[in-house]
Amino acid sequence: MGICYGKKLTSDGTAEKSNGNHESAIEEPKSDPSGFVDSETKPQTEKSKPVLPTKSPYRSWASSPYRGSPFRSPFRSSNGTSPANGTPGRFFKRPFPPPSPAKHIQAALAKRFGTAKPKEGPIPEGQEVEKPLDKIFGYSKSFNIKYELGQEVGRGHFGHTCMAKIKKGDLKGLTVAVKIITKAKMTTAISIEDVRREVKILKALTGHHNLVKFYDACEDDTNVYIVMELCEGGELLDRILARGGKYSEEDAKVVVVQILNIVAFCHLQGVVHRDLKPENFLFSTKEETAQLKAIDFGLSDFVKPDERLNDIVGSAYYVAPEVLHRSYSMEADVWSIGVITYILLCGSRPFWARTESGIFRSVLKSAPSFEEAPWPSVSDEAKDFVKRLLTKDRHKRMTAAQALAHPWIRGQQSIPLDILIYRQVKSYLKSSSLRRAALKTLAKMLSEDDLFYLRAQFLLLEPSKNGRISLENFKMALSRHATEAMKESRMFDMITAIDALQFKKMDFEEFCAAACSVPQLENCENWENQARSAYQIFEKEGNRVVVIEDLARELGIPSSVPAHVVLHDWIRHGDGKLSFFGFTNLLRGMPPRSGPRPHHGR
Repeated sequence: MGICYGKKLTSDGTAEKSNGNHESAIEEPKSDPSGFVDSETKPQTEKSKPVLPTKSPYRSWASSPYRGSPFRSPFRSSNGTSPANGTPGRFFKRPFPPPSPAKHIQAALAKRFGTAKPKEGPIPEGQEVEKPLDKIFGYSKSFNIKYELGQEVGRGHFGHTCMAKIKKGDLKGLTVAVKIITKAKMTTAISIEDVRREVKILKALTGHHNLVKFYDACEDDTNVYIVMELCEGGELLDRILARGGKYSEEDAKVVVVQILNIVAFCHLQGVVHRDLKPENFLFSTKEETAQLKAIDFGLSDFVKPDERLNDIVGSAYYVAPEVLHRSYSMEADVWSIGVITYILLCGSRPFWARTESGIFRSVLKSAPSFEEAPWPSVSDEAKDFVKRLLTKDRHKRMTAAQALAHPWIRGQQSIPLDILIYRQVKSYLKSSSLRRAALKTLAKMLSEDDLFYLRAQFLLLEPSKNGRISLENFKMALSRHATEAMKESRMFDMITAIDALQFKKMDFEEFCAAACSVPQLENCENWENQARSAYQIFEKEGNRVVVIEDLARELGIPSSVPAHVVLHDWIRHGDGKLSFFGFTNLLRGMPPRSGPRPHHGR
């Protein structure tokens, strides 16, 4: 049921007889509450081969300042971690300088999971005594009537998981997994809300073929019971280790497509997983061709349009840079998929250090290596795919839907509707007429790869016979994919925002201008040529003489700000037309900064 029965590995990679003491084959990352790093950070060389650990890189919850979900996956061994619950390792030798985000992570996790020490001393007079936590969830109380519990198959900090059989109803006799969460260990309001939200998300999203199926939620005075599909094929991590640490490109594609498929679905519904890693994907059966299932939504959350999350959760090796900066959304999941893909293709982590704070510094400052074996023999398309997922700037990172349109895996899966196009169209319609004209010229220079994704999105909106789309097309496309989660995350607010802009009709050419992402295009190698070619078209078709005061009004610059200073480099002083510098900033939708800039090519 997804449990790893891995053996301890010796330094030469051979299996050692288990004695019940699951020690890691490499030194574990150490907690570093001081904020200083003692990690080794030199890129891996031929003399420093990846070592496959057999244990989670974390100690117990109480001793670690950074941790994944305390409601551990229902598919874990009895000590709360899988015996093979670490991902393949790599060693570095140069220390990172401080500071580290470890300190505020400790505080955030103490607040979430109640590990902070209580304040001592008497309660001041007049201060209210804290009310007891409400641990009544409103779930069915007939668990013992409905289910017959079987053997325990996993244990975590907050509870354990058992197999069970359904005793009544249409599914009578079906074997399921029951995640049993102990109420006594829910010591904060946040930890209680985490359980409510996990059940709500599983219930709302169930039905997708790459998501573990949710059946029921029950409770009694002692526990909460989450009844789910039983997956007996083991963790993705198990299979990585069984293959000697890496997959072939073709086999990796099959795995990555399934991960992207479920994540794109979650993101369209407004759900961010926040703890994607090989341990949180199970195979439904032991067959090589078995479906992959996403599990453990204990840290997942609903995210509203244009909302940013700020609590730091997840697993250190897979955490995105913006999570450590405490301002993130769905893009953080895509980064984690990039880490997983990197591991699948080469058998080692892209970011590694001997302490947790060292790992965070590596994520923030280091670039993944593509120089050591087997990367020289990996296709250029695969490397480009990983690089575009592991882009530190979240604005330039592909979405899950865009990744499914990437040349490396194109054709393996139909392209799903991407919520990004709703955001892009909303931004386009709010833009000045000058910016829309600039974007239309850029759209004429899009590559076939860019057009492949945009054409797929346009067709999902089901244009009319004359090849145009209206607001109604956007509404219907979103409605076709709606679940209860979409209502919770208020994704339909995107439609309201577009409606308020009095959107009329749009053909494919204008849709490309509206839906293309300039930051993502900037992340491509041919951006400079693309932008200059678009500027040449703009010069001929739309570059009119610009009065600085008019441009300032279009860009929303307050009248109190001297426009000729702010827009110094936006206008060619010879003829009063928009410069190349101004053109590219207009494409980006960047507000001008005060003061003149260094001169660029015009």
